[in-house]
Amino acid sequence: MSHPTESLALTVNGRAVKVDVDPRTLLVQLIRDQLHLTGTHVGCDTAQCGACTVHLNGRAIKACSILAVQAQGAEITTIEGLSHDGELHPMQAAFRECHGLQCGFCTPGMVMSAVQLLEDHPNATEQEIREGLEGNICRCTGYHNIVKSIQRCQAGQVTA
Repeated sequence: MSHPTESLALTVNGRAVKVDVDPRTLLVQLIRDQLHLTGTHVGCDTAQCGACTVHLNGRAIKACSILAVQAQGAEITTIEGLSHDGELHPMQAAFRECHGLQCGFCTPGMVMSAVQLLEDHPNATEQEIREGLEGNICRCTGYHNIVKSIQRCQAGQVTA
């Protein structure tokens, strides 16, 4: 039995995209399975881990928590869309320099959340950074180098 599809138009990483989707398709499934942007990870499917964090119209959201059709007309930025002309985004460079990753599974979502965090709180304290990351789970690092990465980016000490 085939399911009905809905036509969806949105902008992903600055590129106009038109695609037909099953109305039950999650945004993370559209990003990974149809657009082949696999930097957005699926970790829990319950909006607990943050591995699927992307920016929707400039705000960090968990892509497993909304349907793709809810993004109709929206602007989406994934981890692949942060770098420009082959140059890492300062947050990506800070994670690299400070070893803010270990296995790397949480890293794309962590970076996307961290970018939003500093946009909202450019002078965030260490405690505010830790609180701002509460929606993202890392099972490897204990967060020390992740926090250090965000602080380095915040201070503009990144050598991309």
